[in-house]
Amino acid sequence: MGLIALIAAGISGSVSVIGYGLSAIGPGIGIGFMVGKTVEGQARQPEMAGRLFTTMIIGIAFTDVLALIGFVLAFIV
Repeated sequence: MGLIALIAAGISGSVSVIGYGLSAIGPGIGIGFMVGKTVEGQARQPEMAGRLFTTMIIGIAFTDVLALIGFVLAFIV
């Protein structure tokens, strides 16, 4: 019996949870980059801090939608 077959035999429950875990990686990385670049922009131009913060919050909302879609698809499929 191959290694992959042994691993597959040991998995019990819903495999869609693994899919959701993988789909949450992308938005997590995206939000991390977004917040880091916003902090960098605020350090370079402090007078733009409010505008950068607003744009960051909108971007985080759009990026979190990807995680929510993955969460919903884990239950649908």
